[in-house]
Amino acid sequence: MRDKLAGLKESNAPLYLQLARNLREHIESGGVEPGEPLPSERELSERMGMSRVTIRKGIQKLIEEGLLFRRHGSGTYVTERILARGATLTSFSEDARSRGDNPGVVWMMRAYASATDEEAVALEIPIATKVARLARVRLANGEPLAIEHAVVPAEFLPNLDAVGDSLYAALEASGVFPVSGTQRICAALATPTEAGMLSIAQSSEILRIERLTRDAKGTPVEFTRSAYRGDRYEFVTDIAANAAPKSRRDSTGLS
Repeated sequence: MRDKLAGLKESNAPLYLQLARNLREHIESGGVEPGEPLPSERELSERMGMSRVTIRKGIQKLIEEGLLFRRHGSGTYVTERILARGATLTSFSEDARSRGDNPGVVWMMRAYASATDEEAVALEIPIATKVARLARVRLANGEPLAIEHAVVPAEFLPNLDAVGDSLYAALEASGVFPVSGTQRICAALATPTEAGMLSIAQSSEILRIERLTRDAKGTPVEFTRSAYRGDRYEFVTDIAANAAPKSRRDSTGLS
């Protein structure tokens, strides 16, 4: 690693920024795999001939970027990216468990209210219809990963106390099964409030997701707006051509 960082002092940039840049390149080239720890600050200081203050500032820069994270009492690790299947209708809890993580939730709101004009249009219900409004921070192994604000017709959730980690599990317990939906994803910057909830730096990249799900009859079930950490999530969607290329159709005699 020391050879990788040779000649840092030749640049006019502060030494800790040069260190951060070279560590970033080293990690992105596969020098340290996601989920693996970095050497300790003391070891890095000795190997690179830099002060521990410089090492600490360079590492902190990459933590703020989301490339690294600290685990109390254990060390500094390379952040693992979560690949979420964008074309699959699953819950946060189900996704977390499929990765071997332990899902959790911090509730901000769990109450009944009257639907706003926007919510009524989305859920195709009369204005001021009673809805369940659910706001929470979603956790995996105690790490905050997303903020969710869900609105569901109250008739589908007659007992809010029954809503635990998974909204979909509570819906299914009431005989309601979301089977399809529409999801929109856009990039944004975290507000100060969102940054605090997600334990990330202000104006960090996040993914804003709007989801509307429906049951087998096409009835809207859930209207949710979420903010997912951009440093931890990548949404992946399988794609395929609508039909065989024209040249292939011609070769088979099809027109």
